[in-house]
Amino acid sequence: MPRLKSIHRCQECGFSSPKWLGQCPGCQGWNTLVEEVVEVRPASSPGKGAAGARLLTDFSSGLKRLSEIDEAGEQRIQIGLGELDRLIGGGLMKGQVMLLAGPPGIGKSTITLQAAASLAAKGRKVLYASGEESLAQVSARARRLGVKADNLLLASETDLHKVLDALREVEPDVLVLDSIQTVYHPDLVGSPGSVGQVRECAAELLRAAKSRGTIVLLLGHVTKEGSLAGPRVLEHIVDTVLSFDTEDQGLLRVLRVPKNRFGPSDEIALFEMAEQGLREVKDASAYFLSERTGRSLPGRAGCVALEGSRPVLVEVQALVVHTKYPLPRRMATGLDLNRTLVLLAALEKHLHLRLETRDVFVSLAGGLKPKDPALDLAVCMAVVSSARDAALPADRVYLGEVGLLGNIQRAPFIPQRLKEAEKMGFSGALVPQAALKDLRAAGLTIDGAADIVAAVARELGGNTSEGPAENYPEEDPQ
Repeated sequence: MPRLKSIHRCQECGFSSPKWLGQCPGCQGWNTLVEEVVEVRPASSPGKGAAGARLLTDFSSGLKRLSEIDEAGEQRIQIGLGELDRLIGGGLMKGQVMLLAGPPGIGKSTITLQAAASLAAKGRKVLYASGEESLAQVSARARRLGVKADNLLLASETDLHKVLDALREVEPDVLVLDSIQTVYHPDLVGSPGSVGQVRECAAELLRAAKSRGTIVLLLGHVTKEGSLAGPRVLEHIVDTVLSFDTEDQGLLRVLRVPKNRFGPSDEIALFEMAEQGLREVKDASAYFLSERTGRSLPGRAGCVALEGSRPVLVEVQALVVHTKYPLPRRMATGLDLNRTLVLLAALEKHLHLRLETRDVFVSLAGGLKPKDPALDLAVCMAVVSSARDAALPADRVYLGEVGLLGNIQRAPFIPQRLKEAEKMGFSGALVPQAALKDLRAAGLTIDGAADIVAAVARELGGNTSEGPAENYPEEDPQ
């Protein structure tokens, strides 16, 4: 007969200890160990997993040659939501296990129900199992979204044994589980959402998906720090991880794919919350430049950032003002602050731009936070434009990475960026001098600059310096 014992398990990495510890030795997290009761079984017990749980699903295959494997299982199943299909590589694969994580209220259940309804409308049988809402609540949301599909079956269940029984009975093409933290394994003592429960439930669903070719969509919670709740091994078990986030104003939903075994892992998809659910934002550049008036203003510079393989037109805004305090402020919104400080130091060095008595605020309009080196030139041009109170041309974009020595280096995929700028009505671009020979664009006037000094002289004209170098205070030689 099995006996019970108490252990303390980390809720972040799964490390276990016989006593409570303030800091986890595995992930160095503080106050993450929680007491759990587990069953201690003999090592020779048949049919038991490492945690003492009965394996509810068998998954094994015989030996086959690579040339004998049927390619029919590699066909994509399109969801019907264009942005979501593009994000995951063109559709779902049979046996794929996908995890969608995000903060509460961002729209995880909404987009999942929309995807399930779209698949059901295409003739796919979908089983939607909800452990957080009753059938009446799911039905009310479906009516609000205008979902009507006979192939969409609903169930309100948290017992993993019963979920797998329904999977064997219905044999759906797609299984949706909302959420993985509410389901519990019947042979484990831990409470739902604990490390052991989440790990074993995900492993059972993985075996069921791979053995039957069923697509499994799991919804997951995130912690207050923004990381996925449960052990990190959960991200290693699934095939695809989707992360739902929102921009600063809370109007736009950004869906990212940190992991994808069947497609790219650096793409983003944009959605906008509307009355009838999440609506796709297919033209991101038009969305972020919806307030563009074409009027030239100091401190504004356009750029084409790259999110994965998707070019997005963004606007860099800078404000440089005199300060009355001994330590000037440096703030960057949507941009990396350390990188911005490096660019400001390069401007002070090579343009003799005096910023020691000025506050500098740099922002990326729209709420996106791309990590694209091609934004460097636009940031520098916007700061110089605001400092000199001289407007840049409103119909030009600035592409290039600025080095410590003030040189402008090549940015990746410049032709794709210029094509997007031309589509949005821009008529000119300033790019690195070394990239000019490889560029051909009929609708754009493309100019080149080898360094930041030449770029400022071309765009703003006149003297590039605010004062001779001898006006700067020298360090005391002693």
